[in-house]
Amino acid sequence: MFISDLHIHSRYSRATSKECTPEHLDLWSRRKGIDILGTGDFTHPAWREELKEKLEPAESGLYTLKKDFRLKDDTAGVKADPRFVITGEISSIYKKNGRVRKVHSVILLPSLESAELFSKKLEAIGNIHSDGRPILGLDCHDLLEIMLETCPEAIYIPAHIWTPHFSLFGAFSGFDTIEECFEDLTPHIHALETGLSSDPPMNWRLSALDGYQLISNSDAHSPAKLGREANLMDIELSYEGLSGAIQEGKGLAGTIEFFPEEGKYHYDGHRKCHLCLSPKEAEPYNGKCPVCGRKLTIGVSHRVEQLADREDGYQLENAQPYESLVPLPEVIAASTGRSAASMKVQKDYMEMLQKLGSEFSILREAPIEDIKKAAGFLISEGINRLRKGEVERTPGYDGEYGKVKLIDDSELNALDGQVSLFASSELAQMPRKEKAAKQLPAAGKPEEPEAAQPPHPIMTESLNAEQLEAVITARRAIAVIAGPGTGKTKTLVSRILHLLNERRVKPTEITAVTFTNKAAAEMRERLEKELGKRAARQVNIGTFHSLCNKILKEHRESFTLADAFETLETVEETIRHFGLTLSAKQFLKEVSLLKTGLSRESNVLSEAAFDYYGQQLKALSVLDFDDLLTETLAMLESEDKNSIRKNHYSFLLVDEFQDISPIQYELIKSWNRDGRELFVIGDPDQSIYGFRGSDARCFERLSADYPELQTIRLVHNYRSTPEIVTSACQVINHNEGAQREIQPFQSKGTPLKLVSAPSELSEGIFVAREINRLIGGIDMLDTETADNRQDSQTMRSFSDIAVLYRTHRQAEMLETCLKKEGIPYVITGRDDFLTDRNVRGTVCFFRTLLDPKDQLSLRMCLKLLWDLPEETAEILINTPDQIDTSRCPYVYLKEKYLPKVKRAKPQKLLEDWAAELGLNENKSFAKFLDMTVFYKTLAEFMDTLTFGEEGDLKRSANKTYTSDAVTLMTLHGSKGLEFPIVFLYGAKKGMMPLEVGKLSSDIQEERRLFFVGMTRAKDELILTTSSEPSPFLNELPEAMLKRQSAGKLQNPNEGKQISLTDLLS
Repeated sequence: MFISDLHIHSRYSRATSKECTPEHLDLWSRRKGIDILGTGDFTHPAWREELKEKLEPAESGLYTLKKDFRLKDDTAGVKADPRFVITGEISSIYKKNGRVRKVHSVILLPSLESAELFSKKLEAIGNIHSDGRPILGLDCHDLLEIMLETCPEAIYIPAHIWTPHFSLFGAFSGFDTIEECFEDLTPHIHALETGLSSDPPMNWRLSALDGYQLISNSDAHSPAKLGREANLMDIELSYEGLSGAIQEGKGLAGTIEFFPEEGKYHYDGHRKCHLCLSPKEAEPYNGKCPVCGRKLTIGVSHRVEQLADREDGYQLENAQPYESLVPLPEVIAASTGRSAASMKVQKDYMEMLQKLGSEFSILREAPIEDIKKAAGFLISEGINRLRKGEVERTPGYDGEYGKVKLIDDSELNALDGQVSLFASSELAQMPRKEKAAKQLPAAGKPEEPEAAQPPHPIMTESLNAEQLEAVITARRAIAVIAGPGTGKTKTLVSRILHLLNERRVKPTEITAVTFTNKAAAEMRERLEKELGKRAARQVNIGTFHSLCNKILKEHRESFTLADAFETLETVEETIRHFGLTLSAKQFLKEVSLLKTGLSRESNVLSEAAFDYYGQQLKALSVLDFDDLLTETLAMLESEDKNSIRKNHYSFLLVDEFQDISPIQYELIKSWNRDGRELFVIGDPDQSIYGFRGSDARCFERLSADYPELQTIRLVHNYRSTPEIVTSACQVINHNEGAQREIQPFQSKGTPLKLVSAPSELSEGIFVAREINRLIGGIDMLDTETADNRQDSQTMRSFSDIAVLYRTHRQAEMLETCLKKEGIPYVITGRDDFLTDRNVRGTVCFFRTLLDPKDQLSLRMCLKLLWDLPEETAEILINTPDQIDTSRCPYVYLKEKYLPKVKRAKPQKLLEDWAAELGLNENKSFAKFLDMTVFYKTLAEFMDTLTFGEEGDLKRSANKTYTSDAVTLMTLHGSKGLEFPIVFLYGAKKGMMPLEVGKLSSDIQEERRLFFVGMTRAKDELILTTSSEPSPFLNELPEAMLKRQSAGKLQNPNEGKQISLTDLLS
């Protein structure tokens, strides 16, 4: 019987020990008791040369270490002579069926000559020199086909098939079936490597795997980790014997397994939040961490649950046996209360090898009495319990290895009287076990186990001194100046909870005003987690416009709310009537400035034209967006409406105070006139809506209007690295005002990266390829200038990354580049495609179905979609039975779609509509359709189009949506958000600050906008520019920058995803 471990790595792979040499691999194979060991990394030229130098042929297809290189060892027992077989691992990252796939594969070869030939084929595809495990943009199907053509005797094994990020069935970038990955070549796959986080019973739950040999290997990155998992083989010692066992099961006698809970991806979780969840516990959170809201890493156990067609505990008939073991150093540690890495444990380990033989023989075969004599009672008892399966396990999650315990600390004293190698004094000195984390309930326990309850999102114990002061202070008026990343939302929500829980304020007396609908939804969600849905829903939360819309609907006659697109016809008619030279966009801007109080008179819009426009809307019972605010304010100021204030506004809290307009300021004062407390929070340095009337000096105005105002400053930044915070502060300090002193809480990070490109195209290509590199994709930069970051081992997902730009037009090139690389993305914000005639007409049509009283939308859809005159609308409204349906498709389509609007998903509904009207080739409508994937109901979609701010509207890159996608958005849309990695794209003159024609922007506001973009980044900030750089870049501290050039000539074979056809042509 032979023990084999076929998946390992050399020192030429990333994050491996320098002792991964043939000499040390041979030494540790003898110590472990491994008979057949994979060489690993056969693709690396330097490693192949070293293998040629130090190995010599043994049996057919096997090698042994030359005696001159053999290291001395004192392990007891028969002197072993391990065999090597040529193996390697290849990482494939490519796009298939609309998704980026990342799959690792182990390949076994019969000789070094075969490895040379196969490697030459791969070298024509990508870089195999920089990493022992090369990363290739090659479909696994094509990789398998190349292997079969190059060396038919080779063995292809999908590696650690359940690992979340890089495997065949991986939760984030794998497949649901083997056939989807390998297609017609699936019959050439005979074995699967199950990985450390799963064991055979977990794999037995998938009937689709019944025909495959399940094997186990260590994937060791250091010699001491060999044999963590291994295979038992009763075979002839040869490559042919090995192949028969792996491909046909001939002589495959079983596997030696990790306890799957020890694997670092067994359960779901989020390591930074110390959160570990079973699949059942994780289910309610939809892949989001309930503590911080970021993505959970979906564990192997959960992924198995998703694909399984058999119940847990299923026993496969005639399955190969398996043994669950724990590495001997961990057994010693778990039996004695020590750390496996301690010198004492290592000393005991080596002594046991010298007295008892190899590690596997000790764990599997040595008599317990012999172990007791050699190592003492505690270790012998630990091994005895291991063999019986009496092991306490804490599951691993999100890259954190699980833990095992064999003898509890509470037992150590009880065992003190037993015969032991250790003296009683030594036992007494053993470190006491730290208080164990609460064990998660086993799967299958009753609903809502304690560990599955959403953790309290806001706890006053977690607030710093300034935050706590802002939360508990009771004053008539409080202003909190909260710099970026200082916990603004946390503080605001904590204050609401304090009002409710500690001061016993009724929920109906509290109103919280947010800047976006998304922020309102997130605040409501946080409160629901703490208070429950019933209490949270009684708190009045919304944007200025949504709150005003609610008030008007409750206290005045019915009206229709029209957005800017719906009022275009009225605008254009007014312009024609008065012979104005304004564009419709300029007209609406002037109207908005007058209504919101930013301007009392217009130089280009007469009072008569302004009044005429208002009268036209009034005749249609229509309010525009600004009317919501002006009409509400007028209503509040009337004496008979004071009850509105008393109902909800006793305690008024306003978020993003720096971005309010003059009329919003008046609304705040009116709402809270008879109230008890006003609490505003924001940051003057993030005031970025001056074109809509916001003023960074609003806090000064508040202080003048409320002499009793107490101002509190939050200065501790918990979001960004010191490099990002320091750089951002140096930029914003060029604006007027006192020096900003934001104090970073995070530990030292990496420098900001400033990348210069020769053109906008090369800038976009750089961003796309850098994203691919960050998520583990192909490194497209010249390998000699590659940025080997300190956290290069941190696995990034697409959703960790945002690309921010000044205008939507900049995103066009980005989209092209991201699509070429197969990178999923989501675009946020209002874009020009929404002005398309067919899009506007479609929106108006479905608004008439949702609101039959909406006469404006009816008139608009008839004109925009069918170019029907005003008279047709009048007939439809007044005498619909007289309409000629052959000339007016509206009637027919209304009858067809009206039954669907409340039950059909928006995506399906509008796809049918596009086919009906022949809009499938309309590019603007295609983008409009891509928005629908985010909404469950048509009403929700239409409301977002009406009330949504820049950060509320989203469009997917495709008609299918994945939460793991890169975010593309304007700097304005990014406010209030954060991402681990941020690209500030297009930082060039004319864009940052923005210059439109001969008009120059407010330089201080543009700098604040740049500051907002910089401070969205948590871990890494990458600024890109082409042509003439933005002057803001000159304000960055040089000591915090790492400069780089993009667009250099590349090796034409690097970085290209190549199909098999390309290769063979």
